Amino acid sequence: MKEEVICAGFGGQGIMVLGKILALAAMKEDKFVTWMPSYGAEVRGGTAHSMVVISDREITSPVITNPTTAIVMNQPSLDKFLPKTKAQGLVIVNTSLAKVNPTRKDLEILKVPATEMAAKLGNIKVANMIILGAYLAKRKTLSLESVLNALPETISAEFLELNEIALRTGFNL
Repeated sequence: MKEEVICAGFGGQGIMVLGKILALAAMKEDKFVTWMPSYGAEVRGGTAHSMVVISDREITSPVITNPTTAIVMNQPSLDKFLPKTKAQGLVIVNTSLAKVNPTRKDLEILKVPATEMAAKLGNIKVANMIILGAYLAKRKTLSLESVLNALPETISAEFLELNEIALRTGFNL
């Protein structure tokens, strides 16, 4: 098993946190993992993406050219990573900020209005956890429990409960 995930969006959408949580959860499951963040020219408001490779064997490179899964939180990220996603791959799209009009028929597209759902929970900053929950339910690469156990290592205590609710909301979607 080898899963190559690119998480992408604007700076400030929790893209790095999303990738880091995936990596920590994979470590908790004793999988091989790499996490490589990439920031655009401006951090908040600029583009950002992180690359996470999860495998049951040693990983030779953390660089992902063609992901098996692309988690995209905005239109520029969709435009950039949809064409690069491997055939038979999965693209999870935050349809609150990106409109999907795929020309490729060899991809599975999962549409999640993550920002709208997060607003209903009271804070749009948990859109990343909603979309992460949807990823976990769809791919089953990692368990929900492992990700919940990784949250306290990356999320401050005052926001932990809301992030857990958002994660479960996306998972149950």
